[in-house]
Amino acid sequence: MNYRILVINPGSTSTKIALFNNEEPIFSVNIAHPAEELAKFPKIIDQYEFRKEIILKELESRGEKVETLSAVVGRGGLLRPIPSGTYKVTEKMLEDLRAGVNGEHASNLGALIADAIARPLNIPAFIVDPVVVDEMDPVAKVTGLPFIKRKSILHALNQKRIARIAARDLGKKYEEANLIVVHLGGGISVGAHRKGRIVDVNNALNGDGPIAPERAGSLPAWQLVELCFSGQYTKDEIKKLLAGKGGVIAYLGTNDMRVAEEMVNKGDKKARFIMEAMAYTVAKWIGMMAAALEGEVDAIVLTGGLAYYKDFVSWVEKRVKFIAPIMVYPGGDEMRALAEGALRVLRGEEVAKIYENEIIEDKELF
Repeated sequence: MNYRILVINPGSTSTKIALFNNEEPIFSVNIAHPAEELAKFPKIIDQYEFRKEIILKELESRGEKVETLSAVVGRGGLLRPIPSGTYKVTEKMLEDLRAGVNGEHASNLGALIADAIARPLNIPAFIVDPVVVDEMDPVAKVTGLPFIKRKSILHALNQKRIARIAARDLGKKYEEANLIVVHLGGGISVGAHRKGRIVDVNNALNGDGPIAPERAGSLPAWQLVELCFSGQYTKDEIKKLLAGKGGVIAYLGTNDMRVAEEMVNKGDKKARFIMEAMAYTVAKWIGMMAAALEGEVDAIVLTGGLAYYKDFVSWVEKRVKFIAPIMVYPGGDEMRALAEGALRVLRGEEVAKIYENEIIEDKELF
């Protein structure tokens, strides 16, 4: 049976949409939103109607009728913590996205727009593996202060898809494999996948973990406290240093790793030093996740845009190859991952989860 699935992935300055016939893309387009257009809206959530109309106009311009759709799937936003999977869009989910329960982000618009298009057609609207996926073991959430817990915020959509592919290439089901998956993007997430669950991972959104192109990574706590109370920065400025202006961009003035690679290739010693330092921290976090898996690791899987950079991959590999074989899947196809999540439900391979039934409540760890 053929299923036609509209995929919607709102980003901070653009909206990606794609139309799939089963696994095959019919078209995919990235619609850019000039800053002056977005400046009209006080909050991200206020962009909802604007972005929805642009999507509908794009479909119309291509002669694609919404009446032919089987489902609409949107990028999952900053919801409450939930396990991985494909979720049916519900009123509770929409309510939490409108309220920004876990923060404001353009991805919050994904489910809202998907629902607005799907509801009049009486077809399902889904989200798949949002960044708030939380499958962490309780012990992994413990810090040295009872009132601070580690959070699971990661590139769950790409990590889960690539983990399934890697497990298949190993001749296993994802639920049978132990993998360390590293998404190498503007932020870097290093996840310990044990038999189908991400049992430990860094908070890649807020800057925890390795140094990344635009994340400072985990910092020396005492020096960070001194910086916070130095009077040089506001609270928001400190947060921006951790996520947005920290990492490679703070040292080299760019978060474009193609530019950084070119700098290295031209003999820039500082650029090479910083890139090798980032690889060093990635390797250390891989080692931490190997410990979380008690050393039982089938493979270390590298993905994301930075995985195209062969020298960077080799710098990581030389430090961790003693742990397990390295598998490299450069890039990341979020649109296909979203379509595949919807397909698994439409084909009866999975049952769509209900958001309000899956919320992981914050409770005492002990």
